Amino acid sequence: MSDKNYILAIESSCDDTGAAIIDGNRIISNVVASQKIHEIYGGVVPELASRAHQQNIVPVVDQALKQADITKEELKAIAYTRGPGLMGSLLVGGSFAKSFSQSLNIPLIEVNHMQAHILANFIEDANDEKPTFPFLCLTVSGGHTQIVKINNYFDMEILGETIDDAAGEAFDKAGKILNLPYPAGPIIDQKSKVGNPLKFKFAKPKIEGLNFSFSGFKTSILYFIQKEVKANPDFIEENIDDLCASIQRSIVDILMEKVKKASDTTGIKQIAIAGGVSANSEIRQRLKDGETEFDWKTFIPKFAYTTDNAAMIAMVGSLKFDQEIFTENTAKSVAKYHI
Repeated sequence: MSDKNYILAIESSCDDTGAAIIDGNRIISNVVASQKIHEIYGGVVPELASRAHQQNIVPVVDQALKQADITKEELKAIAYTRGPGLMGSLLVGGSFAKSFSQSLNIPLIEVNHMQAHILANFIEDANDEKPTFPFLCLTVSGGHTQIVKINNYFDMEILGETIDDAAGEAFDKAGKILNLPYPAGPIIDQKSKVGNPLKFKFAKPKIEGLNFSFSGFKTSILYFIQKEVKANPDFIEENIDDLCASIQRSIVDILMEKVKKASDTTGIKQIAIAGGVSANSEIRQRLKDGETEFDWKTFIPKFAYTTDNAAMIAMVGSLKFDQEIFTENTAKSVAKYHI
């Protein structure tokens, strides 16, 4: 019998099927199967996502075990994403996890997807140093934008969040206006590197406190583009790099202003980042600049742990396993699951 606490984690909240094996806070394997089919629709189609998870989950789990060079009998627990996410996708992962844990007679551990994004910062090779409590985390993804105060691994307080669109949605919807393929965020980031971020100005939302809003910002881009294209049909094509740079700069400005405000309000100078949009190069750079500008200590996990992945689910699973926080097999998946 192995003295290792190998835990299998399964992530299926949206359109990526992930499986990972962890021991302590060390990731042994981390496998992700992405679904390309959604690109032609310009966004994730829930029904297609859940069908693809059904096709992918067994091979992905099998690959994770093979890469870790262990057998299923060596597993000590199964962790899975309970929510938030697309209900059909969550049910596939949840059903598999429950069945697998029951067949192996090992504990089941449910994981909050948003907590997992934050706690990915504690994976052994996520970053050079780990944050200490309390710290602030800017969580930015396709569906969520939040500033969270982390008092302990499972004691988190949302200080501010979006009241409409998330930052990831703002990137993708701006990309759609610019006729860029889905997902647009990485493309905007790439084109921004050669564009002038000060060329175009867009309306910034005036939201009290630490909450965010991106719907008005998105509308201002739409109206601006419609007006310019009417005067010059080639406007987008001729200015695409500058448009991408200006849009990205505006979104990051909105995010950074609120993070700065949260730091000033709480007096906390440890700032972490999490979520898929945290792969954005400008957000990472501006946070890093905050170390000099605002005397922050920043924690920026490597790219593999920012997008949806099973390694972050495994990290939470390992922490809960240590505390013997297990889940009943009757636990239901939840599309909306608050921290």
